[in-house]
Amino acid sequence: MKDDEPNRHSPLYEDLERRALFDLPDEDDEEQPDLIGSLTGAEVEDAKDMTLAGYVGEHTRAPAFEGADGQPYTVDVDVEHDPAQTPPYAAFLVFIRWAATGAGIMDHVESGDVARAATEEDARRAAMELSLYEVRAELDAAIARRIAALED
Repeated sequence: MKDDEPNRHSPLYEDLERRALFDLPDEDDEEQPDLIGSLTGAEVEDAKDMTLAGYVGEHTRAPAFEGADGQPYTVDVDVEHDPAQTPPYAAFLVFIRWAATGAGIMDHVESGDVARAATEEDARRAAMELSLYEVRAELDAAIARRIAALED
């Protein structure tokens, strides 16, 4: 045994080790996050802003994202009416790409349809219930489509 290593068989070391085990907090005492609820958009007290509607309601502004291309984007929902489709209203996301300084709009990309409904309001409401993770995935997919289209 080296002089700088603690004696692992000393009574002091064993006492410290034993007390450390008993001094651990009970896992039941700690409140666990509701991961499933937050990912599915269920109402979670600590995560009111996990959906698009929740974020806008909590922060009174559109959420901002950094896209897969490293550029800053904000998002809004738009709805189109197509009487040939059933249901006739389709909601999609419009991602505005901002200048790095935030001083102006540079471009935009759009998602595919993220919700369909019989009324414009219902389609918009369904799109607003997407989680921010789903919104971010739609942004990155839209950026990938734009890059692929530019390469063709």
